[in-house]
Amino acid sequence: MSFEASVRYSGDIAILDLTGRIVLNDGSAKMREAITKLRDQGASKILLNLADVSFMDSSGLGELASAYAAAQKTGGQLKLMNIPIRIVDLLRITKLDTVLTAYPSEPAALESFSTGAASA
Repeated sequence: MSFEASVRYSGDIAILDLTGRIVLNDGSAKMREAITKLRDQGASKILLNLADVSFMDSSGLGELASAYAAAQKTGGQLKLMNIPIRIVDLLRITKLDTVLTAYPSEPAALESFSTGAASA
């Protein structure tokens, strides 16, 4: 399955629905481009929906970390939701779960932007 990204909005929160494989030379670069485009358009609150991501390699993890750092640097927020268990395991192994904020559902993630919650 090739990588695809689509954007939708809930108020001022840009939700990026990701589908497919986030790997070197394909999904990771496209994910970076999609996030950069949102930031360039003024989105400061970005929520990545990983529910339909079938696989992620180290380049994808690197792009997540980079996107998070870029958002923090400009006063924005980048959060994750609906993370498949195999990607949760990767985040734990790499300790990125201590940096990236993740939520089990869209309502919980959206609520976190208004309450300033760190993690669910």
